[in-house]
Amino acid sequence: MTSPLPVGHRPAPPPRARRAIALPALAATAVALASAALLLALAGCASSAGIAPQSHTIAPASLGLAAGGTPTPALASDWWRAFGDPALDALIDRALAGNPGLRAAQARVARAQAAVGGAQAAEGVHLNAEADLTRERISANGIYPPPLGGANLTVVNTQLGASWEADFFGRNRAAVEAAVGTERAAQAELQAARALLASRVAATYVQLGRLFALRDVAERSLAQRDQLLALIRQRVGGGLDTTVELRQGQGALPEARQQIEQLDEQIALARHALAALTAQAPDALDTLRVPLTAVQAVPVPAHVPAELLGRRADITAARWRVEAAGSAIRSARAQFYPNIDFTAFIGLNSVGLDRLLRAGSEQRGIGPALTLPVFDAGRLRANLRGKSADYDAAVESYNSTVIDAVHEAADAIASVQSVARQQAQQAQAQAAAEAGYALAVQRYQAGLGNYLTVLNAETGVLAQRRLAADLKARALDSQITLARALGGGYSAGA
Repeated sequence: MTSPLPVGHRPAPPPRARRAIALPALAATAVALASAALLLALAGCASSAGIAPQSHTIAPASLGLAAGGTPTPALASDWWRAFGDPALDALIDRALAGNPGLRAAQARVARAQAAVGGAQAAEGVHLNAEADLTRERISANGIYPPPLGGANLTVVNTQLGASWEADFFGRNRAAVEAAVGTERAAQAELQAARALLASRVAATYVQLGRLFALRDVAERSLAQRDQLLALIRQRVGGGLDTTVELRQGQGALPEARQQIEQLDEQIALARHALAALTAQAPDALDTLRVPLTAVQAVPVPAHVPAELLGRRADITAARWRVEAAGSAIRSARAQFYPNIDFTAFIGLNSVGLDRLLRAGSEQRGIGPALTLPVFDAGRLRANLRGKSADYDAAVESYNSTVIDAVHEAADAIASVQSVARQQAQQAQAQAAAEAGYALAVQRYQAGLGNYLTVLNAETGVLAQRRLAADLKARALDSQITLARALGGGYSAGA
Protein backbone atom coordinates (compact mmCIF):
# COMPACT_ATOMS: atom_id res chain seq x y z
CA MET A 1 0.00 0.00 0.00
CA THR A 2 1.24 3.39 -0.88
CA SER A 3 1.65 6.09 1.70
CA PRO A 4 -0.86 8.91 1.62
CA LEU A 5 0.34 12.15 -0.03
CA PRO A 6 0.65 15.32 2.00
CA VAL A 7 -2.11 17.84 1.63
CA GLY A 8 -1.53 20.08 -1.42
CA HIS A 9 1.12 17.81 -2.91
CA ARG A 10 0.64 16.88 -6.57
CA PRO A 11 2.00 13.68 -8.05
CA ALA A 12 5.02 14.04 -10.35
CA PRO A 13 4.24 13.79 -14.07
CA PRO A 14 5.66 10.98 -16.12
CA PRO A 15 9.27 11.53 -17.34
CA ARG A 16 8.32 12.34 -20.98
CA ALA A 17 5.72 14.90 -19.89
CA ARG A 18 8.19 16.45 -17.46
CA ARG A 19 10.74 17.01 -20.26
CA ALA A 20 8.08 18.53 -22.49
CA ILE A 21 7.25 21.09 -19.84
CA ALA A 22 10.85 21.78 -18.74
CA LEU A 23 12.29 22.81 -22.14
CA PRO A 24 10.02 25.86 -22.70
CA ALA A 25 10.54 26.87 -19.09
CA LEU A 26 14.32 26.75 -19.46
CA ALA A 27 14.15 28.81 -22.68
CA ALA A 28 12.05 31.46 -21.00
CA THR A 29 14.42 31.52 -18.06
CA ALA A 30 17.42 31.94 -20.38
CA VAL A 31 15.75 34.84 -22.18
CA ALA A 32 14.89 36.48 -18.88
CA LEU A 33 18.43 36.06 -17.59
CA ALA A 34 19.88 37.46 -20.84
CA SER A 35 17.52 40.44 -20.70
CA ALA A 36 18.42 41.10 -17.11
CA ALA A 37 22.13 40.86 -17.91
CA LEU A 38 21.69 43.28 -20.81
CA LEU A 39 19.82 45.75 -18.62
CA LEU A 40 22.51 45.52 -15.95
CA ALA A 41 25.18 46.05 -18.60
CA LEU A 42 23.37 49.06 -20.01
CA ALA A 43 22.89 50.47 -16.53
CA GLY A 44 26.54 50.06 -15.67
CA CYS A 45 28.15 50.82 -19.05
CA ALA A 46 30.55 53.70 -19.61
CA SER A 47 28.86 57.10 -19.83
CA SER A 48 29.90 60.35 -21.52
CA ALA A 49 27.72 62.53 -19.30
CA GLY A 50 29.21 65.76 -18.01
CA ILE A 51 31.98 66.10 -20.63
CA ALA A 52 31.64 68.97 -23.12
CA PRO A 53 33.83 71.74 -24.59
CA GLN A 54 33.80 75.14 -22.91
CA SER A 55 35.21 77.55 -25.52
CA HIS A 56 33.28 79.53 -28.15
CA THR A 57 34.44 81.19 -31.34
CA ILE A 58 34.77 84.95 -31.23
CA ALA A 59 32.18 87.21 -32.86
CA PRO A 60 33.56 89.51 -35.60
CA ALA A 61 31.52 92.44 -34.30
CA SER A 62 33.34 92.26 -30.95
CA LEU A 63 36.56 93.16 -32.79
CA GLY A 64 35.04 96.17 -34.53
CA LEU A 65 34.96 94.54 -37.94
CA ALA A 66 32.74 96.37 -40.39
CA ALA A 67 29.83 94.24 -41.65
CA GLY A 68 27.99 94.84 -44.88
CA GLY A 69 28.67 97.84 -47.10
CA THR A 70 30.73 97.70 -50.25
CA PRO A 71 32.81 94.54 -50.30
CA THR A 72 36.54 94.96 -50.63
CA PRO A 73 37.85 93.64 -53.96
CA ALA A 74 39.70 90.39 -53.51
CA LEU A 75 43.42 90.36 -54.14
CA ALA A 76 44.71 88.37 -57.07
CA SER A 77 46.53 85.16 -56.22
CA ASP A 78 49.65 86.75 -57.74
CA TRP A 79 49.09 90.11 -56.04
CA TRP A 80 52.78 91.03 -56.20
CA ARG A 81 52.52 91.58 -59.96
CA ALA A 82 50.61 94.77 -59.19
CA PHE A 83 53.95 96.32 -58.18
CA GLY A 84 54.93 96.20 -61.84
CA ASP A 85 58.47 94.85 -61.44
CA PRO A 86 59.30 91.81 -63.63
CA ALA A 87 62.42 91.03 -61.59
CA LEU A 88 60.34 90.76 -58.43
CA ASP A 89 57.82 88.55 -60.25
CA ALA A 90 60.57 86.18 -61.37
CA LEU A 91 62.04 85.91 -57.86
CA ILE A 92 58.69 85.12 -56.24
CA ASP A 93 57.82 82.59 -58.94
CA ARG A 94 61.14 80.85 -58.34
CA ALA A 95 60.62 80.86 -54.57
CA LEU A 96 57.14 79.35 -54.86
CA ALA A 97 58.49 76.61 -57.14
CA GLY A 98 61.48 75.50 -55.11
CA ASN A 99 61.31 76.64 -51.48
CA PRO A 100 61.80 73.70 -49.06
CA GLY A 101 59.31 75.17 -46.60
CA LEU A 102 56.53 75.00 -49.18
CA ARG A 103 57.50 71.45 -50.11
CA ALA A 104 57.27 70.47 -46.45
CA ALA A 105 53.78 72.00 -46.32
CA GLN A 106 52.84 70.03 -49.43
CA ALA A 107 54.07 66.85 -47.72
CA ARG A 108 51.82 67.62 -44.75
CA VAL A 109 48.89 67.95 -47.14
CA ALA A 110 49.70 64.56 -48.67
CA ARG A 111 49.90 63.03 -45.22
CA ALA A 112 46.50 64.49 -44.29
CA GLN A 113 45.02 63.15 -47.52
CA ALA A 114 46.33 59.70 -46.67
CA ALA A 115 44.68 59.97 -43.25
CA VAL A 116 41.37 60.71 -44.98
CA GLY A 117 41.75 57.55 -47.04
CA GLY A 118 42.48 55.56 -43.90
CA ALA A 119 39.40 56.92 -42.14
CA GLN A 120 37.19 56.22 -45.15
CA ALA A 121 38.45 52.63 -45.29
CA ALA A 122 36.75 51.93 -41.95
CA GLU A 123 33.36 52.48 -43.59
CA GLY A 124 33.83 49.84 -46.29
CA VAL A 125 33.71 46.05 -46.45
CA HIS A 126 36.96 44.35 -45.50
CA LEU A 127 37.98 41.13 -47.23
CA ASN A 128 40.83 38.91 -46.16
CA ALA A 129 42.16 35.57 -47.36
CA GLU A 130 44.21 33.12 -45.36
CA ALA A 131 45.69 29.69 -45.84
CA ASP A 132 47.69 27.54 -43.46
CA LEU A 133 49.14 24.05 -43.44
CA THR A 134 50.25 22.48 -40.20
CA ARG A 135 51.99 19.16 -39.69
CA GLU A 136 51.31 18.00 -36.13
CA ARG A 137 51.19 14.94 -33.93
CA ILE A 138 47.88 14.39 -32.19
CA SER A 139 48.16 13.39 -28.54
CA ALA A 140 47.20 9.76 -27.90
CA ASN A 141 45.87 10.77 -24.46
CA GLY A 142 43.84 13.75 -25.63
CA ILE A 143 40.29 14.17 -26.80
CA TYR A 144 40.85 12.38 -30.08
CA PRO A 145 40.72 8.56 -29.97
CA PRO A 146 42.73 6.35 -32.32
CA PRO A 147 43.32 6.33 -35.20
CA LEU A 148 43.60 10.16 -34.90
CA GLY A 149 45.11 10.02 -31.43
CA GLY A 150 48.80 9.24 -31.62
CA ALA A 151 49.01 9.88 -35.37
CA ASN A 152 51.04 12.45 -37.33
CA LEU A 153 48.60 14.45 -39.43
CA THR A 154 48.59 17.37 -41.83
CA VAL A 155 45.85 19.94 -41.13
CA VAL A 156 45.00 22.23 -44.05
CA ASN A 157 42.79 25.32 -43.85
CA THR A 158 41.92 27.87 -46.54
CA GLN A 159 39.43 30.63 -45.87
CA LEU A 160 38.05 33.84 -47.33
CA GLY A 161 36.52 36.20 -44.77
CA ALA A 162 34.55 39.43 -44.96
CA SER A 163 33.53 41.95 -42.32
CA TRP A 164 31.58 45.18 -42.26
CA GLU A 165 30.82 47.52 -39.38
CA ALA A 166 27.34 48.99 -39.21
CA ASP A 167 28.03 52.60 -38.25
CA PHE A 168 24.66 53.18 -36.59
CA PHE A 169 25.96 55.84 -34.22
CA GLY A 170 28.20 57.71 -36.69
CA ARG A 171 31.59 56.96 -35.15
CA ASN A 172 33.31 56.21 -38.45
CA ARG A 173 31.46 58.99 -40.25
CA ALA A 174 32.64 61.52 -37.65
CA ALA A 175 36.19 60.18 -37.91
CA VAL A 176 36.09 60.75 -41.67
CA GLU A 177 34.80 64.29 -41.14
CA ALA A 178 37.62 64.96 -38.66
CA ALA A 179 40.20 63.68 -41.16
CA VAL A 180 38.69 65.76 -43.96
CA GLY A 181 38.77 68.85 -41.74
CA THR A 182 42.43 68.24 -40.95
CA GLU A 183 43.20 67.78 -44.65
CA ARG A 184 41.43 71.03 -45.54
CA ALA A 185 43.30 72.81 -42.76
CA ALA A 186 46.57 71.50 -44.19
CA GLN A 187 45.56 72.79 -47.62
CA ALA A 188 44.81 76.23 -46.18
CA GLU A 189 48.07 76.23 -44.23
CA LEU A 190 49.91 75.50 -47.47
CA GLN A 191 48.33 78.58 -49.01
CA ALA A 192 49.17 80.61 -45.89
CA ALA A 193 52.80 79.50 -46.23
CA ARG A 194 52.69 80.49 -49.88
CA ALA A 195 51.42 83.99 -49.07
CA LEU A 196 53.99 84.38 -46.29
CA LEU A 197 56.84 83.31 -48.57
CA ALA A 198 55.75 85.71 -51.33
CA SER A 199 55.52 88.58 -48.84
CA ARG A 200 58.96 87.77 -47.40
CA VAL A 201 60.54 87.77 -50.86
CA ALA A 202 58.79 91.03 -51.73
CA ALA A 203 59.79 92.68 -48.43
CA THR A 204 63.42 91.59 -48.83
CA TYR A 205 63.38 92.86 -52.41
CA VAL A 206 62.07 96.25 -51.27
CA GLN A 207 64.68 96.35 -48.51
CA LEU A 208 67.37 95.71 -51.13
CA GLY A 209 65.93 98.55 -53.21
CA ARG A 210 66.06 100.81 -50.16
CA LEU A 211 69.73 99.99 -49.62
CA PHE A 212 70.52 100.79 -53.24
CA ALA A 213 68.65 104.09 -52.94
CA LEU A 214 70.64 104.96 -49.81
CA ARG A 215 73.83 104.00 -51.61
CA ASP A 216 72.92 106.33 -54.46
CA VAL A 217 72.48 109.11 -51.90
CA ALA A 218 75.86 108.28 -50.37
CA GLU A 219 77.54 108.31 -53.80
CA ARG A 220 75.98 111.67 -54.62
CA SER A 221 77.19 112.94 -51.27
CA LEU A 222 80.72 111.69 -52.03
CA ALA A 223 80.65 113.39 -55.42
CA GLN A 224 79.39 116.66 -53.94
CA ARG A 225 82.08 116.59 -51.24
CA ASP A 226 84.73 115.91 -53.85
CA GLN A 227 83.52 118.92 -55.84
CA LEU A 228 83.55 121.06 -52.71
CA LEU A 229 87.09 119.90 -51.91
CA ALA A 230 88.21 121.01 -55.36
CA LEU A 231 86.55 124.37 -54.76
CA ILE A 232 88.24 124.67 -51.36
CA ARG A 233 91.65 124.03 -52.93
CA GLN A 234 90.99 126.79 -55.45
CA ARG A 235 90.00 129.20 -52.67
CA VAL A 236 93.04 128.23 -50.58
CA GLY A 237 95.25 128.80 -53.60
CA GLY A 238 93.63 132.19 -54.04
CA GLY A 239 94.09 133.06 -50.39
CA LEU A 240 90.37 133.11 -49.71
CA ASP A 241 90.38 130.07 -47.34
CA THR A 242 92.78 128.61 -44.85
CA THR A 243 94.06 125.11 -44.24
CA VAL A 244 91.29 124.70 -41.68
CA GLU A 245 88.66 124.57 -44.42
CA LEU A 246 90.97 122.33 -46.46
CA ARG A 247 91.29 119.80 -43.63
CA GLN A 248 87.51 119.86 -43.09
CA GLY A 249 86.88 119.12 -46.76
CA GLN A 250 89.44 116.33 -46.83
CA GLY A 251 87.99 114.69 -43.68
CA ALA A 252 84.51 114.54 -45.18
CA LEU A 253 85.57 112.16 -47.98
CA PRO A 254 86.59 109.10 -45.85
CA GLU A 255 83.33 109.39 -43.90
CA ALA A 256 81.29 109.22 -47.13
CA ARG A 257 83.34 106.24 -48.38
CA GLN A 258 82.79 104.42 -45.07
CA GLN A 259 79.03 104.88 -45.40
CA ILE A 260 79.15 103.41 -48.93
CA GLU A 261 81.14 100.41 -47.69
CA GLN A 262 78.65 99.84 -44.88
CA LEU A 263 75.77 99.91 -47.36
CA ASP A 264 77.62 97.49 -49.64
CA GLU A 265 77.79 95.01 -46.76
CA GLN A 266 74.06 95.31 -46.12
CA ILE A 267 73.35 94.89 -49.84
CA ALA A 268 75.38 91.67 -49.90
CA LEU A 269 73.46 90.31 -46.90
CA ALA A 270 70.10 91.20 -48.49
CA ARG A 271 71.14 89.45 -51.71
CA HIS A 272 72.08 86.35 -49.73
CA ALA A 273 68.69 86.42 -47.97
CA LEU A 274 66.89 86.61 -51.32
CA ALA A 275 68.99 83.75 -52.66
CA ALA A 276 68.05 81.59 -49.65
CA LEU A 277 64.34 82.38 -50.06
CA THR A 278 64.52 81.40 -53.72
CA ALA A 279 66.59 78.23 -53.05
CA GLN A 280 69.72 79.46 -54.84
CA ALA A 281 73.41 79.65 -54.05
CA PRO A 282 74.45 82.66 -51.92
CA ASP A 283 76.30 84.29 -54.84
CA ALA A 284 73.52 83.67 -57.38
CA LEU A 285 72.18 87.23 -57.06
CA ASP A 286 75.46 89.11 -56.73
CA THR A 287 74.67 91.13 -59.85
CA LEU A 288 71.07 91.93 -58.89
CA ARG A 289 70.37 95.64 -58.60
CA VAL A 290 66.96 96.85 -57.45
CA PRO A 291 65.84 100.38 -58.42
CA LEU A 292 63.34 101.37 -55.79
CA THR A 293 61.59 103.70 -58.21
CA ALA A 294 60.64 100.69 -60.40
CA VAL A 295 58.33 99.30 -57.72
CA GLN A 296 54.88 100.86 -58.04
CA ALA A 297 52.35 101.45 -55.26
CA VAL A 298 49.10 99.45 -55.04
CA PRO A 299 45.55 100.57 -54.05
CA VAL A 300 44.75 100.46 -50.35
CA PRO A 301 41.29 100.02 -48.68
CA ALA A 302 40.15 102.63 -46.22
CA HIS A 303 39.07 100.22 -43.43
CA VAL A 304 39.33 96.63 -42.25
CA PRO A 305 36.54 94.68 -44.02
CA ALA A 306 34.45 91.96 -42.37
CA GLU A 307 35.12 89.61 -45.27
CA LEU A 308 38.73 89.56 -44.08
CA LEU A 309 37.75 86.39 -42.21
CA GLY A 310 37.24 84.61 -45.51
CA ARG A 311 40.31 86.05 -47.21
CA ARG A 312 43.08 84.71 -44.95
CA ALA A 313 44.33 81.18 -45.29
CA ASP A 314 45.54 80.99 -41.69
CA ILE A 315 42.08 81.90 -40.37
CA THR A 316 40.48 79.34 -42.67
CA ALA A 317 42.96 76.71 -41.50
CA ALA A 318 42.20 77.52 -37.86
CA ARG A 319 38.46 77.27 -38.57
CA TRP A 320 38.94 73.85 -40.20
CA ARG A 321 40.93 72.76 -37.16
CA VAL A 322 37.91 73.65 -35.04
CA GLU A 323 35.61 71.66 -37.35
CA ALA A 324 37.95 68.68 -37.24
CA ALA A 325 38.13 68.83 -33.45
CA GLY A 326 34.32 68.91 -33.25
CA SER A 327 34.08 65.83 -35.47
CA ALA A 328 36.68 64.08 -33.32
CA ILE A 329 34.46 64.72 -30.28
CA ARG A 330 31.49 63.15 -32.03
CA SER A 331 33.60 60.13 -32.95
CA ALA A 332 34.86 59.78 -29.37
CA ARG A 333 31.31 60.09 -27.99
CA ALA A 334 30.04 57.41 -30.38
CA GLN A 335 32.53 54.96 -28.88
CA PHE A 336 30.30 54.80 -25.79
CA TYR A 337 27.53 53.15 -27.86
CA PRO A 338 27.31 49.56 -29.09
CA ASN A 339 29.49 48.49 -31.97
CA ILE A 340 27.88 46.06 -34.42
CA ASP A 341 29.98 44.06 -36.88
CA PHE A 342 28.79 41.64 -39.53
CA THR A 343 31.24 38.89 -40.44
CA ALA A 344 31.16 36.01 -42.89
CA PHE A 345 33.62 33.40 -44.04
CA ILE A 346 33.84 30.52 -46.48
CA GLY A 347 36.64 28.07 -47.08
CA LEU A 348 37.97 24.51 -47.00
CA ASN A 349 39.35 22.49 -44.10
CA SER A 350 40.67 18.96 -43.98
CA VAL A 351 43.01 16.58 -42.22
CA GLY A 352 45.41 15.67 -44.95
CA LEU A 353 46.26 17.70 -48.02
CA ASP A 354 44.85 15.03 -50.35
CA ARG A 355 41.40 15.40 -48.81
CA LEU A 356 41.16 19.21 -49.08
CA LEU A 357 39.24 19.25 -52.35
CA ARG A 358 36.91 16.37 -51.50
CA ALA A 359 33.22 16.86 -50.95
CA GLY A 360 32.41 17.80 -47.38
CA SER A 361 35.59 19.84 -46.76
CA GLU A 362 33.81 23.15 -47.14
CA GLN A 363 33.16 25.40 -44.12
CA ARG A 364 31.21 28.63 -43.94
CA GLY A 365 29.60 30.95 -41.46
CA ILE A 366 27.89 34.31 -41.09
CA GLY A 367 26.67 36.32 -38.17
CA PRO A 368 26.64 39.64 -36.33
CA ALA A 369 28.72 40.62 -33.31
CA LEU A 370 27.77 43.30 -30.79
CA THR A 371 30.30 44.98 -28.53
CA LEU A 372 29.25 47.32 -25.74
CA PRO A 373 31.76 48.98 -23.40
CA VAL A 374 30.68 48.26 -19.81
CA PHE A 375 33.73 49.07 -17.72
CA ASP A 376 37.05 50.28 -19.14
CA ALA A 377 38.58 51.96 -16.08
CA GLY A 378 37.70 55.41 -17.49
CA ARG A 379 39.56 55.07 -20.79
CA LEU A 380 36.67 56.28 -22.97
CA ARG A 381 35.87 59.22 -20.68
CA ALA A 382 39.54 60.22 -20.61
CA ASN A 383 39.64 60.05 -24.40
CA LEU A 384 36.51 62.21 -24.66
CA ARG A 385 37.93 64.74 -22.19
CA GLY A 386 41.09 64.89 -24.29
CA LYS A 387 39.10 65.51 -27.49
CA SER A 388 37.07 68.21 -25.75
CA ALA A 389 40.29 69.87 -24.59
CA ASP A 390 41.60 69.68 -28.17
CA TYR A 391 38.43 71.43 -29.33
CA ASP A 392 38.83 74.19 -26.74
CA ALA A 393 42.45 74.65 -27.79
CA ALA A 394 41.45 74.81 -31.47
CA VAL A 395 38.75 77.40 -30.73
CA GLU A 396 41.11 79.60 -28.73
CA SER A 397 43.77 79.26 -31.44
CA TYR A 398 41.16 80.35 -33.98
CA ASN A 399 40.16 83.32 -31.81
CA SER A 400 43.80 84.33 -31.38
CA THR A 401 44.39 84.07 -35.13
CA VAL A 402 41.38 86.29 -35.85
CA ILE A 403 42.46 88.89 -33.30
CA ASP A 404 46.00 88.96 -34.66
CA ALA A 405 44.72 89.19 -38.24
CA VAL A 406 42.46 92.15 -37.50
CA HIS A 407 45.24 93.86 -35.57
CA GLU A 408 47.74 93.25 -38.37
CA ALA A 409 45.40 94.55 -41.07
CA ALA A 410 44.44 97.63 -39.06
CA ASP A 411 48.10 98.42 -38.39
CA ALA A 412 49.02 97.97 -42.05
CA ILE A 413 46.23 100.27 -43.22
CA ALA A 414 47.16 102.89 -40.64
CA SER A 415 50.83 102.68 -41.64
CA VAL A 416 50.11 102.95 -45.36
CA GLN A 417 47.92 106.00 -44.87
CA SER A 418 50.33 107.65 -42.42
CA VAL A 419 53.38 107.05 -44.62
CA ALA A 420 51.53 108.59 -47.57
CA ARG A 421 50.94 111.75 -45.54
CA GLN A 422 54.55 111.72 -44.36
CA GLN A 423 55.78 111.42 -47.93
CA ALA A 424 53.79 114.50 -48.93
CA GLN A 425 55.32 116.55 -46.12
CA GLN A 426 58.81 115.15 -46.71
CA ALA A 427 58.69 116.08 -50.39
CA GLN A 428 58.12 119.72 -49.43
CA ALA A 429 60.92 119.58 -46.84
CA GLN A 430 63.33 118.06 -49.34
CA ALA A 431 62.55 120.69 -51.95
CA ALA A 432 63.28 123.43 -49.40
CA ALA A 433 66.51 121.71 -48.29
CA GLU A 434 67.72 121.29 -51.89
CA ALA A 435 67.02 124.97 -52.60
CA GLY A 436 68.83 126.03 -49.41
CA TYR A 437 71.84 123.87 -50.26
CA ALA A 438 72.06 125.27 -53.77
CA LEU A 439 71.92 128.82 -52.35
CA ALA A 440 74.61 128.05 -49.77
CA VAL A 441 76.93 126.70 -52.47
CA GLN A 442 76.34 129.81 -54.64
CA ARG A 443 77.08 132.13 -51.70
CA TYR A 444 80.23 130.18 -50.87
CA GLN A 445 81.42 130.34 -54.46
CA ALA A 446 80.79 134.10 -54.45
CA GLY A 447 82.66 134.52 -51.19
CA LEU A 448 79.54 135.58 -49.31
CA GLY A 449 79.38 132.56 -47.02
CA ASN A 450 81.66 130.12 -45.20
CA TYR A 451 82.19 126.40 -45.65
CA LEU A 452 80.43 125.51 -42.39
CA THR A 453 77.17 126.87 -43.82
CA VAL A 454 77.63 124.66 -46.87
CA LEU A 455 78.24 121.58 -44.69
CA ASN A 456 75.14 122.26 -42.62
CA ALA A 457 73.03 122.70 -45.74
CA GLU A 458 74.46 119.52 -47.23
CA THR A 459 73.67 117.58 -44.04
CA GLY A 460 70.04 118.64 -44.29
CA VAL A 461 69.84 117.62 -47.96
CA LEU A 462 71.37 114.20 -47.33
CA ALA A 463 69.04 113.61 -44.39
CA GLN A 464 66.02 114.40 -46.57
CA ARG A 465 67.24 112.17 -49.39
CA ARG A 466 67.71 109.27 -46.96
CA LEU A 467 64.31 109.95 -45.45
CA ALA A 468 62.72 109.89 -48.91
CA ALA A 469 64.24 106.47 -49.61
CA ASP A 470 63.16 105.18 -46.18
CA LEU A 471 59.60 106.43 -46.62
CA LYS A 472 59.32 104.92 -50.10
CA ALA A 473 60.52 101.58 -48.74
CA ARG A 474 58.18 101.84 -45.75
CA ALA A 475 55.24 102.60 -48.01
CA LEU A 476 55.94 99.54 -50.15
CA ASP A 477 56.62 97.33 -47.13
CA SER A 478 53.34 98.42 -45.52
CA GLN A 479 51.50 97.59 -48.72
CA ILE A 480 53.13 94.14 -48.78
CA THR A 481 52.10 93.59 -45.17
CA LEU A 482 48.57 94.72 -45.98
CA ALA A 483 48.37 92.38 -48.97
CA ARG A 484 49.25 89.46 -46.73
CA ALA A 485 46.91 90.68 -43.98
CA LEU A 486 44.03 90.72 -46.45
CA GLY A 487 44.66 87.12 -47.45
CA GLY A 488 47.40 87.32 -50.05
CA GLY A 489 44.96 86.35 -52.80
CA TYR A 490 43.61 83.29 -50.97
CA SER A 491 40.04 82.22 -51.65
CA ALA A 492 38.37 79.86 -49.18
CA GLY A 493 36.27 78.36 -51.96
CA ALA A 494 39.27 77.50 -54.13
